[in-house]
Amino acid sequence: MKHSGSSGFNIRKEGLMPQEEMLEVGTRRKQFKIGIPCENHAVESRVPITPEAVEILTGHGHEVILETGAGKAANYLDTDYSERGGLISDSRQEVFGGSDMLLKISPPTIEEIGWMKERQTLLSSFQVFTHCDEKYIRGLMQKRVTAIAFEKIQDEHNCFPAVRSMSAIAGTTSILIAAEYLSNMRGGKGVMLGGVTGITPTEVVILGAGTAAEYAVRAALGVGSEVKVFDHSIHRLRRLQAAVGKMISTSIFHPKVIMKALRSADVLLGAIRSDEKESAYFITEEMVKEMKKGAVIIDISIDRGGCIETSELRTQVDPVFVKYGVIHYCVPNIPSRVARTSSIAISNVVAPIIMAIGELGSLGQHLKSNVGLRHGVYIYNGSLTNDAIGQRLGIPSKDIDLLMAAF
Repeated sequence: MKHSGSSGFNIRKEGLMPQEEMLEVGTRRKQFKIGIPCENHAVESRVPITPEAVEILTGHGHEVILETGAGKAANYLDTDYSERGGLISDSRQEVFGGSDMLLKISPPTIEEIGWMKERQTLLSSFQVFTHCDEKYIRGLMQKRVTAIAFEKIQDEHNCFPAVRSMSAIAGTTSILIAAEYLSNMRGGKGVMLGGVTGITPTEVVILGAGTAAEYAVRAALGVGSEVKVFDHSIHRLRRLQAAVGKMISTSIFHPKVIMKALRSADVLLGAIRSDEKESAYFITEEMVKEMKKGAVIIDISIDRGGCIETSELRTQVDPVFVKYGVIHYCVPNIPSRVARTSSIAISNVVAPIIMAIGELGSLGQHLKSNVGLRHGVYIYNGSLTNDAIGQRLGIPSKDIDLLMAAF
């Protein structure tokens, strides 16, 4: 449509000249109300958005409502957020029910789902092995929400940015945890992780050759430990060897070879990802029985069912147990121990997604154009779209790509 008063031509001395037609272009940009409730700080210390990210979001017209103390466990004060445009509320129900988009680290509880409003967007973590509950899934479906798991979101390189960040943090932190529990201050056998002149270095065995393993290798080598890495893939082992830039002992999984390594290991780190539909144990109970007394097992893979048969899911409140004389640390959210660093990493993934949704005008539009974000959706407008969850709970699921084509 032409602006009023425009003839479509410029009148010049030499005659009539065509004029560019000016069209009114309506903006599709939309502002959202974004809710950030408190986590259960006894077991989760991270916050999904930083004050700096809130400043960017509010600067683009979004409204960010945070429950009082939402960032406290990550050492962010309410004033850090309010000074950057965030609104602080002491009403938990208001944060849940008064927002278009809900950001959490842990999935909401059944009670919290009751406070959510219909057709809300939920962005949180969700692991099939640790969070898959029929009441939870059906509760979200009844609310007709769209739920996105940030660890399943892919970027333009088909990588998982949230998983990579958290895996890197978990890998490094796990070695620091191992050092704690080897020391006598934590009831360990009083061994220093690493090595000094004249003393045989500690031995660290790592299962897997992915991101978590890479950062664990770097940390273990940094303190002088002897490192052995096992994986099914020669390609991943070569890639890890090249990435760390140092010669480490590597091997494919072979029962006799790994058993020999375990008998002398001071630390066993499980950092291998099993398939979402079924967990697989790479270290059996009988193998754990052969390990040294006072050795430490850290199963990073516990969030996906674990890769060590003696592992048991624990929380930060009660993270450790001893079995066959071996100390076990099996907590799914290890990055929560370094909440400030982890919160920044998650915020770096989440904030750009919200900005992109706002620019396109709706979540549906962004999902249509962004396959990577679509990969993170497990419920869309009340329809279950994750086949692994559906098979686990006996709930029919729909293909998200077909749903997108229908809208």
